[in-house]
Amino acid sequence: MSKTAQATTSPVVNPVEPSGPGLSVRGISKEFFGVAVLHDIDLDVRPGEVVALLGENGAGKSTLSSIIAGLIQPTRGSMRWQGKAYAPQSPSDALEAGIGLIHQELRLLPDLSIAENVFVGRLPMRNGRVDRHLMNRLAARQLARLGLDIPPTQRLRTLQVAAQQQVEIAKALTLNSKLLILDEPTAALGGAETDRLFSQITKLRAEGYSFIYISHRLEEIARIADRIAVLRDGALVSAHDTAQLPEKQLVEEMVGRSVDRIFPEIAPPQEREVLTVRNVTSPTGAFRDVSFSVHAGEIVGIAGIVGAGRTELVRAITGADPLASGAVLLDGVPLRLRGPRDAIDAGMVMVPENRKQQGLIVQHSLADNMAFGNFDLMQSGSWVLPGRVRAFTAQAIRRMGIKGTPGQKIASLSGGNQQKVVIAKWVSRNPKVFILDEPTRGIDVGARAAIYTVIAELARTGMAVVVVSSDLEEVLGLSHRVLVLSRGQQRGLLDRRDASHVAVMELATS
Repeated sequence: MSKTAQATTSPVVNPVEPSGPGLSVRGISKEFFGVAVLHDIDLDVRPGEVVALLGENGAGKSTLSSIIAGLIQPTRGSMRWQGKAYAPQSPSDALEAGIGLIHQELRLLPDLSIAENVFVGRLPMRNGRVDRHLMNRLAARQLARLGLDIPPTQRLRTLQVAAQQQVEIAKALTLNSKLLILDEPTAALGGAETDRLFSQITKLRAEGYSFIYISHRLEEIARIADRIAVLRDGALVSAHDTAQLPEKQLVEEMVGRSVDRIFPEIAPPQEREVLTVRNVTSPTGAFRDVSFSVHAGEIVGIAGIVGAGRTELVRAITGADPLASGAVLLDGVPLRLRGPRDAIDAGMVMVPENRKQQGLIVQHSLADNMAFGNFDLMQSGSWVLPGRVRAFTAQAIRRMGIKGTPGQKIASLSGGNQQKVVIAKWVSRNPKVFILDEPTRGIDVGARAAIYTVIAELARTGMAVVVVSSDLEEVLGLSHRVLVLSRGQQRGLLDRRDASHVAVMELATS
């Protein structure tokens, strides 16, 4: 692909033929029910390189990846792989050819062990029986390569989302694929876990493996990619033979307009202390003796690498998990947290890290999801009034700028709009404390900027806001103060002027 100076509304690249037996995509187009979602895409991926595929949600990245991985077939166009015609009719065809896809949404079986998930569908056999010793040994080897120090016999559902993501990656690495499509592989990973993944990618590249790397974390692209292709509205609008480009330029190419700021201005907090957390400790040891406070209009970020206890902490202070000791106070009044409902009734709500499993029922409508958890605001006596549900939902759609209708199923919305629904559901209660765990996981740059604006507006109205994120840039860009956890212990509480990448990571790895 040749470099272009500016984005356009149609493909501007005339790719050269691959220098080796890699992947060659020519004129790939796709239509669904007569609607074009991909327009004449040309793309090359050579052996031993990483090509970053960028674009907003709906730009066509997932559709193109699905075509390459055999999940769907193109309407027009052709592909070649390793010097031969390539037209997979199913994912198994792609895997057999040596092309694998790691999905953004985890596709694991929670009630099986880690090793069983890594080898599901291809369990190693010996004398007609599953060779569990070999299976566990091979799985442990892959987990160790990724720095995941947990037994392969552990049941998957006991892991946090970040660890489950690493299991998904370990599974892909055992497939011996020569081309891996990584769709948001670091969405739930912290800095240390991302470093280990990048180290593994670097080793595989030296062995001739190729990667298509899809990510909304633009700061990663310069670190890991060799070249960049940008999609917008189903078209290839720009391509670059280097990944060393300003993030602002890439964002503008993705969204098709000038973008001055990703993070909004945040107003100074008030003096009134709203949330007080005193010496809280988990009965499982996930966190110990943590204390902090959040003032009205303040955003406190919680940072730390995977296993630091961030998610466990916010789940406990919102009643989702028990506390062994300590106290949580709202406006100086101690809360008795027997479950999330106690926190909600007191005025404290949380957007969980996994919106599809914990925040939404994706096969129900937008209006249904807005009603769940808010029946008390829509009732007359013991009846939930449909008119109130519609009015409540319509107001939330307007307030959050959700691109959807009340009767539309959640599953049909983009990731950014799904996240806005979860936020809108709780914003509509006008809570005193708003906690967001991984608020922009798997969301594109445009939607992410919109979420950041919402978070800043929540604080500006006087809410006390807590943001947990594996994206350190996100924590630093939004927070007045940053609480740093490491292995369940509180390592520091930094003011905005003192919080930097170096300062936070020094505490997070101590």
